[in-house]
Amino acid sequence: MERSRAAHSVGLAGRYNSAAYEETPSKSPSSISPAHVVVEADPYLVEFEVGDPANPHNWSRVKRWYLTLLGGILVLNATFASSVPSGSVPQIMEEFGFGQEVGALTISMFVAGYVVGPILWGPLSEELGRRPVFIISFTFYTGFSVGCALSRNTASIIIFRLLSGIFAAAPFSNSGALVGDIWDGATRAKGMTIFAIAPFAGPSLGPLVSGWLAYAGVSWRWTFWIAAIFALICLLLSVCTLPETYAPVILKKKAQLKLQETGDVRYCAKLEVQKAPLQQRIGRVLGTPFKILFQEPVLIAITAYMSFIFGNVYLVFSSYPIVFTQGHGLNSGVSGMMYLPIPVGGIIGCVVYLTYYNPRYSRAAQELSPAPVPPEKRLEMSLIAGPIFAAFFFIFGFTSYPSINFWVPLVSGVLIGVGNLLISLSFINYIVDMYKLYAASALAANTVVRSIFAAVFPLFGHQMYSSLNPRWASLLLGCFAMLLVPIPFLLVKYGPALRARSRFAPEASTYVPSVSPEKECV
Repeated sequence: MERSRAAHSVGLAGRYNSAAYEETPSKSPSSISPAHVVVEADPYLVEFEVGDPANPHNWSRVKRWYLTLLGGILVLNATFASSVPSGSVPQIMEEFGFGQEVGALTISMFVAGYVVGPILWGPLSEELGRRPVFIISFTFYTGFSVGCALSRNTASIIIFRLLSGIFAAAPFSNSGALVGDIWDGATRAKGMTIFAIAPFAGPSLGPLVSGWLAYAGVSWRWTFWIAAIFALICLLLSVCTLPETYAPVILKKKAQLKLQETGDVRYCAKLEVQKAPLQQRIGRVLGTPFKILFQEPVLIAITAYMSFIFGNVYLVFSSYPIVFTQGHGLNSGVSGMMYLPIPVGGIIGCVVYLTYYNPRYSRAAQELSPAPVPPEKRLEMSLIAGPIFAAFFFIFGFTSYPSINFWVPLVSGVLIGVGNLLISLSFINYIVDMYKLYAASALAANTVVRSIFAAVFPLFGHQMYSSLNPRWASLLLGCFAMLLVPIPFLLVKYGPALRARSRFAPEASTYVPSVSPEKECV
């Protein structure tokens, strides 16, 4: 029976794979694409029916919003765990006898795991489904977090932190994919906006918890026990409440059920027939993201900007203690609370995006229909957010004197939160709109590079702020941020021409020009 079914799958694969697995994009008129291939409907190819309750898009709004929230919590868990040792680093340094640079590795090595995670977990979820990957990754992540809590030497805690980061990184690729699985294009933006707060709200909450634990005299090991307990709760939620959301895997199970009911081996799903050889799939997964990155000036510019932003989210773990703990004499618990304006700024940015930008984009989509909205429309908020993000460094730096009330540099953290969220959402949506079929690979390359920046920045942050002092160090970073501000303006102006020359973007002629974002944002 399996042999007959395999033979039928091979026959179907010959009809579908030529379109579905085109490796090299081409702009020539003669190129073959899925839009140009007409395939006769196969009665044995299992697909969703109209109103099919198995289709995630047909699930109730309550269920889909719960899953969106769960996806955000999983990301929050991973980012919270990345920074949770920050308040306990002095205790760990004292017990194990290492210096500040090695202490920074307790954060950097965890974030370094984010480099491997997107490349590993994203493709695996497309083979096994979202649910198994979440459960497998969080099982090991919980175990390695326990290993951190029980570590008896420097090497073990650093190794366990790296392994924890690799397995905790699964939500970075799969939670966003989960949101895409359950919402259609018209409503996906709202889910993604709320979901986008988690990646930098978590790093701000970690120091708050560990700071108060350190102030209370609790052992540093409890910071990792709390991370392990949080991971275990998320694991149980995933096991008990997270269904499979990836449509191809759902259809594969549906085809297997059909086979059991009828005994007809010809029933199968596209996931079973649209598979390139394993070696080709591995090469595509590992090679395509960097192929796009190195050949696309647009992606290089966006990745440089986002990497600088993401690196600075983790750099504040070095700068804030120098300003608030050493400069203002605040205890570790109160110092941990200094990070709270950052997620507050993210929430403000989220509200602005939903109430101001989203309606404008919806109107543009209606006006230009049936033509798609140019990707440059997605950059509107980044034009404003860039100067806001840069302003944080100048305000924070020049109000960091001990003689100035700590509330002034504290409130400036709102700016980094607002700027981070609006810039990140603008660029992520721009990448998705520009690269379409190759968006996942482009985002994977972007995630890997910015994770490297996030892992490296804490390693030199303490020395930079100690040697230069907070004023000059912040001035230096502010000048770098100002140098990056023109990037979205240049993309608005030259984006259509760059897209026309891109080997990975759709033809620029498919878009109808709209009003310039520079004029609309005034």
